[in-house]
Amino acid sequence: MVRRFLRPLVVTAGIVAVQLLSASSAFAYFVTISATAVCSDGVAVINYTAGSWDPGVPGTNTQVNILFDGTVVDSRPFVQPTNSFSGSRPAPHTGTVTVTANAVGVWGTGDGASPRSASTTVTVPTSCEEVAAFGRFTGGPNAVEVGGAKVTTGLQIHCHPKDPSVNFEINWGGGENFHLIDVTTVSCFDSPLVTPQPPKAPVDTIVAVGYGLFNGNTGYTIEFTLVDSGEPDNKRTDQMRILIYTTGNPADVKLNVPLQFITAGNIQAHYDQPHGGNGNK
Repeated sequence: MVRRFLRPLVVTAGIVAVQLLSASSAFAYFVTISATAVCSDGVAVINYTAGSWDPGVPGTNTQVNILFDGTVVDSRPFVQPTNSFSGSRPAPHTGTVTVTANAVGVWGTGDGASPRSASTTVTVPTSCEEVAAFGRFTGGPNAVEVGGAKVTTGLQIHCHPKDPSVNFEINWGGGENFHLIDVTTVSCFDSPLVTPQPPKAPVDTIVAVGYGLFNGNTGYTIEFTLVDSGEPDNKRTDQMRILIYTTGNPADVKLNVPLQFITAGNIQAHYDQPHGGNGNK
């Protein structure tokens, strides 16, 4: 007979997890997350560290997503030997933000076979400004393709959520399509791991949520990420993520393309007019 003991819930410095011990499994593979929000030169930034309670079992470190208020802002595997990784992204807004680490796919074996996640809430200082609104993203020169979906030319998304000149149309399958009407939240940032130049731009990544028409009908939400990793040189290094679902029923997914390299076209970050100045557009 295998005896199991459930230890009490432990909450320490923003880390929430439950540990399960048994005679057959030394540790379950629970994910942990800690996060802090700070002001950096007037911009609200959230620093986070995701980890696991299983630092030594090989083959259990699947991809881990980091989400701010349910929107994916980072996705990568844990790094050995610490079995964790840290990152920093601009906050999507001031006030409270829920930061979640979610293990994608099978997480370990035995007691840890199910996907695991953990969340913590941070308070973004109200004195901080939102992410700099001096960037925009375009796509071309032909259609941008990713995961079987084709984004038409004319792609233009601004880092400022109130800019009316947005254009984002997606076609896939046997005639399915989505037309973006407007964005509701936008987060743009300059990742130290990405060098999109040329041309010079203040940002290289945009994460946004918006709403629009699916096959001509209203009532649909889109979450998307665009990453400009540089000009094509016989390689496709730019990345895109697309998630479209019924607004009133998020489980009714119409298109789900995880963050991946594009297979055609080009994503380009720019200084937004008229903020470029000095020939930096």
